[in-house]
Amino acid sequence: MPVLLAAPAEPVTNAGDAQLVVAALLGIAAVVLLIAWGKVHPFLSLILGAAVLGVVAAMAPDAMIESFSAGVGSTVGGVGLLIALGAMIGGLLAESGGADGIVNRVVGRVSGSALPWAMAGVAALIGLPLFFEVGVVLLVPIVLLVSLRTDVPLMKIGIPALAGLSVLHGLVPPHPGPLVAISSLDADLGLTLGLGLIIAIPTVIIAGPVFGNFIARYVPATAPAALLPTRQPATGGGGRRGPGSPAAPAAGRGGGTDGPDTGRGTDGPDTGRGRAGDDVDGDLLTDDDLVNPGTGRPGAPVDDSGTETARRTPGFWPAVLTVLLPVVLMLLRAVGELTMAEGTFARQALDIAGAPIVALLAGVLVAMFTLGYQAGFSRGQVSSVLGGSLPPIAGILLIVAAGGGFKQVLVDAGVGDLVADAAKDANLSPLLLGWLVAVGIRVATGSATVATITAAGIVAPLAATLDRPEVALLALAVGCGSLFFSHVNDAGFWLVKEYFGLTVGQTIKSWSVLETIISVVGFAGVLLLDLVL
Repeated sequence: MPVLLAAPAEPVTNAGDAQLVVAALLGIAAVVLLIAWGKVHPFLSLILGAAVLGVVAAMAPDAMIESFSAGVGSTVGGVGLLIALGAMIGGLLAESGGADGIVNRVVGRVSGSALPWAMAGVAALIGLPLFFEVGVVLLVPIVLLVSLRTDVPLMKIGIPALAGLSVLHGLVPPHPGPLVAISSLDADLGLTLGLGLIIAIPTVIIAGPVFGNFIARYVPATAPAALLPTRQPATGGGGRRGPGSPAAPAAGRGGGTDGPDTGRGTDGPDTGRGRAGDDVDGDLLTDDDLVNPGTGRPGAPVDDSGTETARRTPGFWPAVLTVLLPVVLMLLRAVGELTMAEGTFARQALDIAGAPIVALLAGVLVAMFTLGYQAGFSRGQVSSVLGGSLPPIAGILLIVAAGGGFKQVLVDAGVGDLVADAAKDANLSPLLLGWLVAVGIRVATGSATVATITAAGIVAPLAATLDRPEVALLALAVGCGSLFFSHVNDAGFWLVKEYFGLTVGQTIKSWSVLETIISVVGFAGVLLLDLVL
């Protein structure tokens, strides 16, 4: 949903070009130092960085506050709704066991040599609606268990899974980064989605199975015993299944029958999954959760007041079609814009059905039935899952909102126009500029979201000189740059390190290089499409 921020009626500062450059550098440096050195939350860092930028640029206090507030409001209105709706679909997918059903169905039907490819495909599929961290929590126990039972090296199937999640998270809406770039640059969401998927396929292949097969020889990781999925002791049978419970893991894999653990014990992260035949009442949603939603994280255990009901894991195809519904609707709208005349009934219908907010809302409504009621959830429990999926994204929404304010201060101060003029004079490609700025901010702060917000704000004026496909590619170039070389200042670095039981050196060799490959290969795909379109 592109959001156009109103241009200021008159200049908000009389600062010269040199002063604006210094203001922008100091504002960005303030954000970087506060996050990387001061360990200040990105939300506060972006607010303080915007203040530094405005003061150095000699903006009037009231104009600076008005500019920041306008950026926050427009960003939340355009991006926040989509993130929230996407999180709701992801919450139902996790709690109902739909994600696990997809994983186990695919993994259970492929041979050992095809496992890396299957894992990459599964990760990309469930990565459409799920945030990266939630996807890791859902997939890692399956990866560990499959590696143990098949004797396939952990990195050989772990890297493809991480690649599928990371690529989708960085390049494809409705994830926050791509949505912020699309909103800031006024890019067409459907077109960006389609081009992002085209770029994502070869990127996942190269960064996933290809790189995984190579790095497995140099990073001999072993599945951490504390994180291996273990069978929960049955305390009452009943054949009930908790929200998010998968079908039994791939049959015949080493002859094992143990399912992924569902409880959040003290030994390792929880995936919120159970196993058929086990009593997993502690993971079941109850009516009490409407007022006491527990942790609120999709897939996490919630409080139990003893009013459990029977659960059924959603079917494979209902889960897959539910995940793909918003994507298909938005893609159909993009196709209609290219092939149908304006004013026709079919074109109008596609324009409405494919509008991002309508497409995601349709996905939520369908998911309530296919992943909620059909899985045995009551109305109150479905409502609890939907409500519980919102608290985890509060921090993300605040960071995105503050980033929108920071970006608008940049624009209103005239920094964006200054950069645009400089890029024109230097004959520097907007795509390259956007990628380089995002790379610099990403490496400095460790935050892909901050990198996307800042880079998109700086290159936004350049988008006005580009046609629709180029603007979409510019959004994707920024997204690619925001994934470059994750290292010790990135929370994702430590998440991967701990889940896979790696040393810091091994994590750099595997995860950091993986992210760099995704960034470079993805940007190469952007440049190739730019030559064709």
